[in-house]
Formats: sequence, C-alpha cells, structure tokens
Amino acid sequence: MTRRTPLALAALATAAVPGLDVVATRSPQSTTADFQVTGVLDSGGRHWVVRCPLHASAGASLEAEVALLAALAVHVREGALPFAVPEPAGFAALPEGGRAMVYRQLRGRPLDLERLGPGPGLAADLGRCLAALHELPARVVEDAGLPVYDADEYRKRCLAEVDAAARTGHVPTAVLARWERALEDVALWRFRTTPVHGDLAEEHVLVQDGEVSAVISFSEAHVGDPAVDLAWLLATAPEECLDAIEEAYALARPENADTYLLDRAQLVGELALARWLMHGVNTSNEQIVADAVHMLEDLAEQVRDAEPIGHREPVVVPGRPEDWAEDGDDVPEEDPASDGEDLDPNATAELPSLRTDQQEQDAPAESQETGPDGGEPSRA
Repeated sequence: MTRRTPLALAALATAAVPGLDVVATRSPQSTTADFQVTGVLDSGGRHWVVRCPLHASAGASLEAEVALLAALAVHVREGALPFAVPEPAGFAALPEGGRAMVYRQLRGRPLDLERLGPGPGLAADLGRCLAALHELPARVVEDAGLPVYDADEYRKRCLAEVDAAARTGHVPTAVLARWERALEDVALWRFRTTPVHGDLAEEHVLVQDGEVSAVISFSEAHVGDPAVDLAWLLATAPEECLDAIEEAYALARPENADTYLLDRAQLVGELALARWLMHGVNTSNEQIVADAVHMLEDLAEQVRDAEPIGHREPVVVPGRPEDWAEDGDDVPEEDPASDGEDLDPNATAELPSLRTDQQEQDAPAESQETGPDGGEPSRA
C-alpha cells in the first residue's frame, strides 16, 4: 500500500492534466483503506481533486468507477439526475501500477446531518436525489463492469456476513436471532434491485444553497438493494427529518413501491456492526474488535423488547357508517344456517338494521357513549 504526501499527489495532478499549474494543496484531504484524496489549487484559481488508489483492487474499482461516471454524466446532462458527479479531466500513471484520477472540484460542501431540518427543504431533496439514482436503468452500472445482484443473491451475501460474525462468538444471541429471522422472512426480500451508490456518507454528498449539488466516490456502486443507500440516513439523520426523506423518496418512485424498504434499511444499518467486527478480526485489530463488541452489546439491549424487523401489527377495519346504504333499500337477512361461504371475510362487525324515518322517531334514544353491547364504544 503506497501512501503519498499531498505534494506528491499535487505532482500527479500536474502530470495528469496538461498545462495545469498547481500552486497549493487544499481540502478535501482524506485517506481510507482504499483511496487517498487531496484537493489542489492552480494558478488560475481553479480547484481540482486527485483520487489515488492505494492497492490493486482499489485501482480496478477506480477503473470501473471511471466508466460509470461517464454514463452518469449523460444522465446528469439529460436531467435524469438532479446532482453533479465527478467528470475525469485526466489520469496519471502510478509506478506500482494503476493510475490516479483528476477532476474539477464540484460545487458544495459536505453534508452536515446535524444541521438537517424537517420539512420540504434539504431533507426532502436528499430523498428525491436517492430516488433519482435508484430509478436509473440497471444497465448503467452493469455496462461499467460493476457488481450486479438480484434480491436473493444480496440476501445470501448478508446471511454469509452474519454467519461469519456468528463464528467469532461475539454477537449476542438476541441480535443473532433477530438478524437470522429477518434474513429468513421471504416477504422482506421481494423487491426490484436498482443502481446503488453503496458508500454514501456525509463527505460523499455535497450541498449548496440548501440542495444536494453533487455526489462523489462511486467506487462501491453496484446493482442491489436500494435500502443500502437509505440505511446511513436511517441510522444517523435526526429523527424529525426521516419523514420528509421517506415521503419525498416514495413520491419520486410511485411505480416501484417497496413495502419493506425501510425494514431492510434498518437491517443493513445493524449489519454494519457485523462488518466492523469482521474488519477488526481480519486485520487483527483488537481495538476495533472491542469497539464492535461494545456496540453489539448496546444493540442487544436496545432490541431486547423490540418487535422483529419487518413486523406489522394486524389491521382491523370495522364496518363504517358512511358505507351503509342510505336509500332505504331492502337488505337481505343472513341465513342462520349458512355455512359461511358467502360471508365477507373482511367484515369485522355486524351492521345495525336500517330504519325508516318514522322508526327512528319512534325508537327510544340510545346513548352515544356506549357500544352495541352497552360497554365502551368500539374504535378502529
């Protein structure tokens, strides 16, 4: 893994873009396990970003990302995507193999979730932008050579992650049972896979003038579960903002309703702890393992009395007065000997007999504070 100083990355920018005269380094500056990123300023006052892979696998991901960015840029120009994406301006070969990418820095600052408010503003725009990405044709990602999963393949990937975490002995029994039940609930996994960013975080979403201006870092993009892109918001955004995000997302995808989308997003968020645990185990980092174990124990306490993921309360809809006939037409009486074959399976209460106006006048008044049996009034 070859790490470089910001000045070395600035030199790569000069090599990648002919005529580029770099005078200083600027933000963003970050290093992950896969990429090193730095911003540079040229003599004309323009800002650029250098994105450099740190190993061969990251280099391969960058090449697929470059192909994807070219396709996404077309959808940006056509208006299908309401935000900008990086457009490579040049590349610099690396001595160890692979190449670094250089692009003009995009407008906006990284999203600050703590300043996100409810209502039709930025929170709703986040929902619309995610929906726009998920509405793109799957071939946009597939043609770039990035991974493609159907719903069951993605479920099996999650199950394999849970099994690996379980073998460490660090996952509490209650949490493990909760995850396994969700992964075995077939209702949760009936959905259409979509293009997914796969690595959304505050630093990858740029904001300007109260709107999402750009989305960057598509190296983890794939065709898969759209819940992956919603999980980070569900886990970290202020609770009062979630309704606006969810409503805007649903309105932007009216023909692709996904009943259990948010349930899977919750599961994805919880499984992030299993991935963090396995990262610590695989890198022999005891500090990360201890951190993951602590968070798993906290999760076990939080879900101890919680309903299973995907649980739905049964809904009972009683007969509504506004649905009763009002024109005095004859209503056939039920046959006591009926075997029930003709009964409405959705009926939840016996409807009162209809009365004529004269009968209403002659009938004794009944209290509106009691139900049909003299007890408390029934409620839906």
